[in-house]
Amino acid sequence: MKATVHPGRLSGRVAIPGSKSHTIRALLVASLAAGESLIRGALDSEDTAACIRILRDLGVKIDDTAPGGTAPGRKPGDGLALRVVGRSGVFDAPAHPLDCANSGTTLYLALSLAALQGFPVSFTGDEQLQRRSAGPLLRALESAGARVTREGTGDCVPLTVRGPLEGGEVVVECPTSQYLSSLLLAAPLSKRGLDIRVPLLNERPYVELTLSWLESQSIAYSRDGWDRFTVPGGQAYRGFDRLVPADFSSATFFLVAGALSNSPLEITGLDMNDSQGDRGVVRVLERLGCRVNVDGQLLTIAGPAADEPPLAGGDVDLNAMPDALPALAVLGTRCATPLRLVNVPQAREKETDRIAVMARAITTLGGRAEELPDGLVVHPSELAGSTVDSAGDHRVAMALAIAGLVASAPVTITNAGVAGITFPGFYEKLAACGARVEEA
Repeated sequence: MKATVHPGRLSGRVAIPGSKSHTIRALLVASLAAGESLIRGALDSEDTAACIRILRDLGVKIDDTAPGGTAPGRKPGDGLALRVVGRSGVFDAPAHPLDCANSGTTLYLALSLAALQGFPVSFTGDEQLQRRSAGPLLRALESAGARVTREGTGDCVPLTVRGPLEGGEVVVECPTSQYLSSLLLAAPLSKRGLDIRVPLLNERPYVELTLSWLESQSIAYSRDGWDRFTVPGGQAYRGFDRLVPADFSSATFFLVAGALSNSPLEITGLDMNDSQGDRGVVRVLERLGCRVNVDGQLLTIAGPAADEPPLAGGDVDLNAMPDALPALAVLGTRCATPLRLVNVPQAREKETDRIAVMARAITTLGGRAEELPDGLVVHPSELAGSTVDSAGDHRVAMALAIAGLVASAPVTITNAGVAGITFPGFYEKLAACGARVEEA
């Protein structure tokens, strides 16, 4: 589909859907647990559907029509209630390869769970996922006793994993935190546990998020800073009833839209005490000159008032919040001085090379952006209307929609429907806050 966003400003109130990171971890933990779990306010998206699909293929019973799932502040349809009957870590052999579609989170976290099984589990995914390497994670699994058969290019899907995961000491470099999260989730059910040494770790808050799930399950573990994590084996997960908090990564697009307007925008459902890395975007926007007020789970944001200095530029370290790069790149065009988005090399290894794609998109819209090996420099500029392709990346599509709000003429995004991978109803929510959006 195509989406055309006309220049304008947002106002009113918007509810943010549930966190993808929490939803997928909740599904995996519930599937590993003994007993039944209820996940309320779960993200209703293509990534969630991919995770549910592969778990059902492994024999997990998941009811996505359970009552009582809408989270406070979200309208019916904004979230799912998922009732999951756990398998205590013992799954059925799937009849065909598990299709993770576009969901890297599902793939990476599920690889270690598959390694717990005594039968082969094959994985595949869409064209983008077939270019995303799982190499460091696969080598760590192999060193712990699993066998990996690589049918694709390099360490990308399609591939097959077979356990059992015996345990022991492993070393894993983590350009994405999901490698470490995967091992941490599986380690309690391994025979001997895992002693995980981590010489490189990006996106640390998302490891904290995974550890918060272990703690909520009373899973024993120890750590030496960020360099070593030890999780004894022979432990167990149990059923739970939990509400999924709103997704800061999805909220980032509305936070930036609010920052680009001098009229306040209210955003509901955000928990500033949650472990999601992208909550740091709020403090970045404050530092750049935005007006922010947090009252419980209601956040109000606006750009500088007419009598205040414009948004500042400067350096922003995005290592803990790489998904914010596309939206903040758009914000950089409206700053008083260049905005340098740095220390985020992993942005080149997401659904697309987001550094290159956003530099190209801003240039197409008449702006100026320079690639760095680990980031992007965006210069102040007036954006013009144009047609820009999302490159099949959901976060790029949503960032370009925000660019349409501040361009001098409408911006048309091709392949815009990919926003539904993580944010279903995104364009409808934009329109509900006053944007003029045309979908075709």
